[in-house]
Amino acid sequence: MSVNDTAHSDKFAWNRQVYHRLKLALSLGLRRQIFVAVCDDLNLRNQVAARLHSTLAYPVGQVLYQPSNTQEASTPAYPRLVTLRLNLSDPNPIAQINQWLVNYPPPIVGVSKDNPGRSLPIPAFQIVGVEQLTKQPVAIQRLFLHYLRLTEQHLSSPESSRFLESSLLLWTPRPWLYAIQQSAPQFWRCRTGVFVFAGEPTPTTRTKNSPERFSGSRSLDLGNIEQVIWEETVSGDDFPVEDVDFAINTPVNRGHKPQEPSPIKSELFVPETFQQETNEKVRISETSSPPRLSHISKELTELVLATINTAIAHDQDESIQVQQLLEEIDSLHATKASPETLAAAYHRLGNLYRLRIEQGQANLENLMVAILAYQEAITYDETSPQVPDILNDLGTLYWMLYRTPPNSEEGQSYIEQGIEFYQLALKLISLETHPETYARVQNNLGTAYGDLARFSNPAENWQKAVAAYREALCFRTAEMEPLKYAATQNNLGTAYWHLAQYSQPMEHLKNAIVAYSLALAYYNPEQEPLKYGMIQNNIGTAHWNLAQYENPAENLRLAVEAYGEALKYRTPAHVPAACAATQNNLGTAYWHLANQSQINKEEQQNFLKMCINAYQESLNLAHSLKNTNLSFDIFATHNNLGLAHYQLATDQYLNGDKTARSQHLELALDNHLQALNGLSNKPEAYQTTFNYLVKTIRAFHNELGIQGQNLALSKVPGQLLPEILPKL
Repeated sequence: MSVNDTAHSDKFAWNRQVYHRLKLALSLGLRRQIFVAVCDDLNLRNQVAARLHSTLAYPVGQVLYQPSNTQEASTPAYPRLVTLRLNLSDPNPIAQINQWLVNYPPPIVGVSKDNPGRSLPIPAFQIVGVEQLTKQPVAIQRLFLHYLRLTEQHLSSPESSRFLESSLLLWTPRPWLYAIQQSAPQFWRCRTGVFVFAGEPTPTTRTKNSPERFSGSRSLDLGNIEQVIWEETVSGDDFPVEDVDFAINTPVNRGHKPQEPSPIKSELFVPETFQQETNEKVRISETSSPPRLSHISKELTELVLATINTAIAHDQDESIQVQQLLEEIDSLHATKASPETLAAAYHRLGNLYRLRIEQGQANLENLMVAILAYQEAITYDETSPQVPDILNDLGTLYWMLYRTPPNSEEGQSYIEQGIEFYQLALKLISLETHPETYARVQNNLGTAYGDLARFSNPAENWQKAVAAYREALCFRTAEMEPLKYAATQNNLGTAYWHLAQYSQPMEHLKNAIVAYSLALAYYNPEQEPLKYGMIQNNIGTAHWNLAQYENPAENLRLAVEAYGEALKYRTPAHVPAACAATQNNLGTAYWHLANQSQINKEEQQNFLKMCINAYQESLNLAHSLKNTNLSFDIFATHNNLGLAHYQLATDQYLNGDKTARSQHLELALDNHLQALNGLSNKPEAYQTTFNYLVKTIRAFHNELGIQGQNLALSKVPGQLLPEILPKL
C-alpha cells in the first residue's frame, strides 16, 4: 500500500473510508503488523484515535464473558488496543511497548488443577505524539529515527521481546512521514500499510498548559442515520425518548450528605460538542505537575488527566478530588492492596464520573473514564454483590456512546456491546432478592433493542424490545414505583407502535394504546404537563394509524380528541416545536375525518376548516423557529394545506360563492408553490406537487373563467410557465 495524495473535494467521504479500512486492519488481530497513519490535523487525529480506542480497546466479549463449556468463572478485562503517547525524553516506541507489557502482562485465564491455563492475546498499540518532536532538540529527533531503524533488527532477532506479537499503529504528520521514509528506511520496509487522512495542518505552537485532548471536531464525518421522509400522514417521529436508568448507587461523598442520583433519562442528555481549548482552563494548581502514576493503565491516566486539566472540569474541588482518588488507586497498587480494596477504589472513580455524566457532561472523555474504571472494578472483584449494577451501568454507558455525537457507523457496535452487558447483568441477578434491579436492566435492555432496530432487523429487535419491557413490568409494579412503572408502560407503547409498522398492525396498535393509557394514568397534567401532553400526542397517533385498518371514523375522532388534549399542554410558549408537530398531526387527522363517506357536507366543511387552521398554526410556528430540528416535513405540510384549500374551493356546497372560491384557490396555489420551492432535491415529491399545482391552475379556469386562470398564471414563477402551459 502506498501513500496517496488526498486532494479530494469530499474530505468527509475520504476520511470515513480511510477510517473504516484502518479499523478493519487493527481489528483483525494479526501478528507483526506495522501501520502508519498520516494526519496533519491534530483535532482529527485525536478524534480518530479516540474512536479507535473506544471501539477496539475493550471488546465486550472479552469482558466477563462466561463460556458454558469451561470451568472458567470469567475472563478479566484486558485491553485489545493500548494508546501510548511518545516519551519525548527517550522517544523509543519499542521500549515503551515492552515496558507496558512488563507492567501489565497478559493475565492467565482458565487455570485449574488439570489445566495450566492460557494467556490472553498481546494487545495492539497505537503511538501518538510524534508531531511534538518538532519542538525537541535535533539530537532527540535523530534518536527517534535511530530507534525506528532498529525495528528490523528487533523483528528478526530470536532474542527479541514480545514486541509486535500483535500490531503497531504509528500516528505521524506528513513532514515526519517523509523524514521516516528517508532516514529510517529499515522501519519503512517493515510497514504493512499506510493510511492517509485529509486535513489542514495544525500549527505547532500551543498555548501553555493546553494539553492535547480528544477533540469534538467534526472533521471526520462517520455517517448520518437521519432521514427526511415525505409523507402526507401523521409524523411517526414525535415519540417519547425512552428512559434508560443507571444503577442506584451512593455517589462519592463530597463532604455533604450523599444524594441518590436520579435515573438518567436519554431525553436530558443532549451532549454538547467538545469545547474549544481556551486560555481560561480550570487548573488544579498552577505550580503542581501531574502525579507520576506508574501502576494505573496509561489510557485511563491520560483520559482522567485530560478531564482535570481542561475546561471539562468545571469544579476545582471536584478536580482535586479526582486527582487524589487517582493517587490513592496508584498507592493501593504499589502496596499490593487486596483485590476487593482496589475494586472498591476503581468503583468510586467510576461513580464520580457517572455523576458528572448525569449532570450533563456526557462527552467522550467522561464516558470512557467511567467505562474503564468500572471494567477495572469488575476485573479485581468479580464476586462483589455490586457487579450486576456495574454491568447495568456499563451497558448504559456504551448506549450513551452511541448517543454521543458525531453519530457514526460504530453506533451499532456500541449498542450491541451495551446489550451484552445488560444480558450479563441479568444472568447474575437474583429475582428473589433484587427484583428492582432486574426490572431496571430489562427496561434498559428494551431501550437498547429499540435503538438497535434503527440499524438492523427492525421487526425482530422491536419484538425483543417489547419482550424486555413486558418482563420489566412483571417486577416494576404501579404500587411499588408508580412513575417508573408509567415510564416503562410508555416505552412499551412506543415499542408496540414501531412493531405495528412491520407485522400484525391492528393487534400491536391496540396494545400500544393500552400501554400509553396505563402510563397516562400516573402522570398528573398539572405536575408533569410535558410528559402528559407527549403521551396524549402518541395516543392520537396510534388511533390515527388504527383508523387505516378498522372503524376509521371512530378512531379518527379519538385521534382528534387526544391531539386536542395534548395541545392544552404542548403550547407555543413552552414547547413550540412539539406544539407545531401536534398541530400538524391534528390537521392530518381532521383532513382524513373530513373525507369519510358517512360524514355529511356540513361536517365535512367544518372538519376541512379545522384542518386548515391546524396546518396554518403548525406552519406559523415552524417558520418562526430558527435552527430547530422539526419532527415533520414543513414542505409536506404546505402541500397538505394546499390540498385542503383546493378541496374547499372545488366543493359545490359553497353554492357559487366566487369570492370564497377565489380565496381558497389562491391559498392552495401559494402553498403548493412554497412546497415546490423546498423539493428541488426530491424528484418524486417535486413531481407530485407540480401535478397538484397544475390541477389548481385548471381549477382557477373551471371556477373563475379565463380571468381566474390569468390570475393564477401571474403568481407562477416565469421559469415554470413553459412546463405548465402545455398541460392546461
